[in-house]
Amino acid sequence: MANCVEISSLTKTYENHNALENINLKLEKGKIVALIGADGSGKTTLLRLVIGLICPSCGNILTLNFNPVTKKEEIVKLTGYMPQKFGLYEDLTVIENLKLYSKLKNDNSNYDELLEFTKLKSFKERLAGNLSGGMKQKLGLACALIGKPELLILDEPSVGVDPISRIDLLNLVKKTIDKNTSVIWSSSYLDEAFNFDLSIILDKGKIIFEGNTNSLGKNLEEFENKVINLMGGSKEKPSEIAKNYHIAPYQETCRVLAENLSKRYGDFWAVKNNSFCIQKGEIFGLLGPNGAGKSTTFKMMCALIKPTGGKGYIMGVDVVENPAKARNYIGYMAQKFSLYSRLSVLDNLNFFSGVYGLFGKEKKEKIDRIIDIFELEEYKNTITSLLPLGFKQRLSLGCALIHQPPILFLDEPTSGVDIIQRKEFWTHIKALSKMGVSVLVTTHFMDEARFCDNISLFYNGEIIALDTPDNLIKKANAKDMNEAFFNLILGAKKS
Repeated sequence: MANCVEISSLTKTYENHNALENINLKLEKGKIVALIGADGSGKTTLLRLVIGLICPSCGNILTLNFNPVTKKEEIVKLTGYMPQKFGLYEDLTVIENLKLYSKLKNDNSNYDELLEFTKLKSFKERLAGNLSGGMKQKLGLACALIGKPELLILDEPSVGVDPISRIDLLNLVKKTIDKNTSVIWSSSYLDEAFNFDLSIILDKGKIIFEGNTNSLGKNLEEFENKVINLMGGSKEKPSEIAKNYHIAPYQETCRVLAENLSKRYGDFWAVKNNSFCIQKGEIFGLLGPNGAGKSTTFKMMCALIKPTGGKGYIMGVDVVENPAKARNYIGYMAQKFSLYSRLSVLDNLNFFSGVYGLFGKEKKEKIDRIIDIFELEEYKNTITSLLPLGFKQRLSLGCALIHQPPILFLDEPTSGVDIIQRKEFWTHIKALSKMGVSVLVTTHFMDEARFCDNISLFYNGEIIALDTPDNLIKKANAKDMNEAFFNLILGAKKS
């Protein structure tokens, strides 16, 4: 069978740094290919070269038998590309985004078919910026599918998407393609990559594995272990961030307290009558599908938006009556907008440390420590918007921790982070909790949910279950947290 992509002796250099080095690759048509690698390994660079968005420093590429440097127009007609970001126009509606992409491809697609296919028909007049994370990804996929492309390139399409929506995305792609359609899917979810025909693993700009996915293992656990070992392995080591982390003693039993917390927009309840208490050293998880109300709860508890009803307290301080004092106790890592994208890594660290009242020698020492622990030295003068996604998450976590707060609010802290870095993030989180730091965290990784002491499961703005992970698994008659999540959410949908 013919190849959809052929690459020989490909190198891409940025400022004396090889993002990719001597890549040789042939991808057979009609296959779904998983592109796996650590943060900054070169995955996005490779995809952009294949689609013709950037030019190689040396070497040759053929995409569907066209040179992407000289025949970009022909490639655009035959391919669909879903980038990590900037793929949608958030101030346009769903249908307007589809029409725009159709014009760009000079294609008269059946919009109703795509809307029906992605289950977005009832949302077609909604602004893309007001969609949940899962809906945005489905719309991004619909835009990429316009013109029925021969090659579909998806760069981390399921980052920040709940487990149910991730399966929906995977099924949508599988239903779309025929024997002549090829897919290259970059992913940080190894359970996702395990379902694909072929796997390519990148490490520091070089291919360290290329072949059939099942050759790495017949079951998911074996596959994950082999991928982790190929990527250098994951060794449990003490958290450097927890060393010399000092927090003052506090008497409050509930360090974070929500009492019938609610937020309404018109007739829509984003959050409705939710109550919970987080004690000293507790890791408290908020789980739920995209749009369930998790991030809205975070913003209310951080005094970023005002509740419609109910009360929120941080260390006994009312978040509405004294928001500045409440926020001083918190280190907040948001899904997005927690960093200033036009500032460098070092500028962001300087800004946030200043906001949190650090100055002089102490400020410099803590910035240097964050740069060292999160391996940001190479990137410290890089503009933040240009960072690989995983390194943005490291910087965001570092900014949240720099002033050593007694409370951490982490909204999907490991979204888009490779599996080795995810383990290291949780080493820090667990070590901090043992030192008495209270943690409120959201995640779409169900293996991470097992690290929580208690979990509040959200659906349609309301808490449908609140218990320990083990008790939730028992209540849902499930074998693990992943199955418990599905069973409880689907049960709530039916009722």
